[in-house]
Amino acid sequence: MIRFDERSHAGPEHLEPEYVATYDAKTHLDVDAQVDLLRTHGLGPNVTLVDLGAGTGLVAAAAAAHCRRVVVVDPSPAMVEAARSRGLEAVEAGFLTYEHRGEPPEVVYSRHALHHLPDFWKGIALSRIHDLLAPQGTLVLQDIVYSFEPDEADEKLEEWFANAASTPDAGWTRIELEEHVRNEYSTYAWLLEALLNHAGFEIIDTSHRRGIYGTYACTTRERR
Repeated sequence: MIRFDERSHAGPEHLEPEYVATYDAKTHLDVDAQVDLLRTHGLGPNVTLVDLGAGTGLVAAAAAAHCRRVVVVDPSPAMVEAARSRGLEAVEAGFLTYEHRGEPPEVVYSRHALHHLPDFWKGIALSRIHDLLAPQGTLVLQDIVYSFEPDEADEKLEEWFANAASTPDAGWTRIELEEHVRNEYSTYAWLLEALLNHAGFEIIDTSHRRGIYGTYACTTRERR
């Protein structure tokens, strides 16, 4: 089957070692909160965690102390190298190409990565994650997800842009956020939720922030 080229659509900056070296600081990510989220949804001493689109492995490195095994997956060689420098087991692959070795993971985590795929490929990716997981496994998914109505788009996006960082070093700037909307594949919540459901997931918890950021915890069930 033909495959979407995840490496070339991950953003050229994600392939550059100089950018990757500054990536963690740019995110301003609360790592402890991410680990707490994972522990709430199944992460534990006997659990295998797969982090898809893991970037430098920042969250995976912190989660490793709370589980049996962590596998970091990213299509960027530079990101994978950064993850390996943290002592993590890292695989250069994407949502559409990763092949797991060993016991199925009980938890799959992905943060701000699925939006690199158009909805057609999101459906395939989510189906593959469903099949990857152990029975009654959990997917914890965070991304830029539009939880507003289409006719609210101008207002909600302008609110997002207006609160952007003033410089790239401080976070994502207005120019970068506008480029995301133009060139990335973030989708509406009602479309993503339908894709999750069709892939065989039951959404057990969800939250949205500012109409832009979405968090989903899902468990596997048999596909209808």
